[in-house]
Parts: sequence; structure tokens; C-alpha cells
Amino acid sequence: MLDLKTFKSALEQLEEERKIPKEKILDAIEQAMAAAYKKDYGKKGQIIRAKFDLETGKTDFCQVKIVVDESIAIMDTSPRLSPTLGKVGGDINGEYSIKEEGDERVHFNPEHHILLEDAKKIKKGAELNDEIIFPLETKEDYGRIAAQTAKQVIIQKIREAERTSIIDEYGTKEGEIVSGIVQKVERGNVYVDFNRATGVLPAEEQIPGGFFQRGQRIRAYLYSVEDSPRGINLRLSRTHPKFIEKLFAMEAPEIQNGIVEIKSVAREAGARSKIAVYSNDEHIDAIGSCVGQKGTRVNTITQELGGEKIDIIPWSADSKVFVANSISPAKVISIELDVEEHKATIEVANDQLSLAIGKGGQNVRLAAKLTGWRIDIKGDKEKVEEPAEEAKG
Repeated sequence: MLDLKTFKSALEQLEEERKIPKEKILDAIEQAMAAAYKKDYGKKGQIIRAKFDLETGKTDFCQVKIVVDESIAIMDTSPRLSPTLGKVGGDINGEYSIKEEGDERVHFNPEHHILLEDAKKIKKGAELNDEIIFPLETKEDYGRIAAQTAKQVIIQKIREAERTSIIDEYGTKEGEIVSGIVQKVERGNVYVDFNRATGVLPAEEQIPGGFFQRGQRIRAYLYSVEDSPRGINLRLSRTHPKFIEKLFAMEAPEIQNGIVEIKSVAREAGARSKIAVYSNDEHIDAIGSCVGQKGTRVNTITQELGGEKIDIIPWSADSKVFVANSISPAKVISIELDVEEHKATIEVANDQLSLAIGKGGQNVRLAAKLTGWRIDIKGDKEKVEEPAEEAKG
């Protein structure tokens, strides 16, 4: 006998812990009961449905037939030679009908279909493809195979509902920063537990020099939610340029509110980044909003990124000004733009040349990525050209 109190409690627990709507679970149970009924008492081709009453614990069963006529069903079911078996074969009624090539009609099955003229006698105004419902006798005794079938249906439907729930939940978080607990580290990949799903932080998406251990809390950028046969995979990154952008949005309310915008980001994860910012309010300093009082905001982000240096420069709609700013902290003497080749030639003082280029060409390389311009830098007397492939990033 079904204990309704215990059953309702289990429903509430599933709804709370696994975020599966109660209606989805009841639907799974009804489909399982219908499958069990059909296994023991039904016929092949029948459409059987069950309706479970949560208040009384009673289950009602019915058979559904689809309304058809000769336009959508082949009515001729006289025995014919089977083209596949090479002998007289048939459907559940021992009958077989050969459809002509290109005929999309279905074979009429009295257990599955009902003729339009007969349907109108039962339901006034019945139309093609309507469903006619016939109540069935309630059964409570099921065999082992039918019970096993019902169990499999319930498990499958609950898994599908849970999968849908996870996709709905984390699909809305795609493109955001998520926080979880390190589950394990295997072959350089970090697996992060999010209670209802597992995220993967591949080795190539990790900041160089980073170290993770089991049980450690970690934040990462969720760039993809994948529905695979093995489950839901959350693809994470800590090297993505959007990660640094979202970190600033979390630290600076002005960015979160849209007053200050991050127009562009160029990043070499673990080493150095450049971000271009712009204020939509002339009374609010874009750079100051990102830096914070005594550098608290930018320092918090630098610590999160393992000491990665961050240059914050003002964005400008004027390409000359923007490119000149991007070379910061070096000071620009003059700048020339070649629009056709999308190339900028910058002149700096000789003592600023190494600063403008940066260690290993890092500063000018990041500036090129940030602005989208190829940048050549020259001193007062000599010129150093950045390789095209590096400038384009």
C-alpha cells in the first residue's frame, strides 16, 4: 500500500535537492505506470496513459485512439506477401499491407486508430488527429518484468528531468564567473564540483604557475555548457579575456551598473594584461573606478590572477589617442596612422624605447591586441618594428 505521506515527502526532497519540479516527477511515475500496465495487460500498438491522484494515491488508466480516415491511413489490411520476409507476414493482427513508394500514410491499426465516422459517434465534433479516450479497468497486480519496466522508466525520466534542470540553471550562467570546490586534479585537468554538475578546467585554460588541491574553492569563467551522453559538462577557463572583465565587474559597481565600460581586453594570462575603459558619465573617472581607493580593487583582482600585472588605460574614439594610450607607461612623442594597412607608427624618446616595447616585446604586443592596429615603434634615431604575426596576436 502506498504511504502518501512518505511519498509526498520524497517528492519535496527531490524538488529541493535536485531542483526537479514535482510535476516532472509525477509525469515520470504516470508514464512508468502506463508502461507497466501495457506490459502485462495491453496489446501491441496501444496508446495507454495513466493519471495518478496525489491526494488519494489512486491511478486511473485509459486507452487513446487517434482519429483517422483514408487520407492519412491505409485501410486495406488484407494479407499480402511481405517484401522483407519473403513470405506472408503481418502486423499484430496477422495482417500486412504494402505501401507504395512515396506513400506517407500509416497502416490502420484498430488498437491505435479510430475512423472519423466512428469517432463522431463518441465525441461530437471530432476531427482528424483528435484523441478519443477509452477508460480501462484499474489493475494493481503486476509481474516482475512489468515492475522492472516501470522502474527503468522512472529512473530514465528523472535523469532527463534533472539534466534539463541543470541545463536551465547553468545555461543562464554561461558567460559568467562561477565558484566551486576542486574535486580532483587529473593529468593537469582540474575537476570542479558544483553540487549538481561537474566543471572541467583544462590545463590550457589555467594560469601558468597556478596550483590547485582537492577541497580548494576556485573561481573560473564558464564559457560553455555541453550536454553530452555522459552528462552535463561545464567548460571553465581562467585565461579567457572575459574572466578579467567579469572580475572587474564584480569589484567595481560602476562597471556592473554600466556607467563605466570595459571596451577592450588584451591578456597574456599569468604575466600581464591591458584593459581599455571608458566612462559614460563625465563626472566619474573610469580608471579610478577600476583601481579603487588606494588600489584595493585592482589589487584584489591581481591576487586572484596570481600576481598578473594589469594596465588600465583610457579608451578613446580617436584612434590616434587610443593607440598612443595603449603604449602606456611609455610616453609618445608623435604617432602616424596608415589606415589602408591599418598600421600605426609611434615615435618615443630613446630612453623610453625599451619601456614602450616591453620585455620580449610584451607591451607593444598587448597594445596591438588591445587596439587592433599593427604598431611599429621607433626612437629618436632608430626604429624597431614589431613582427606582423605578433602584432596581430
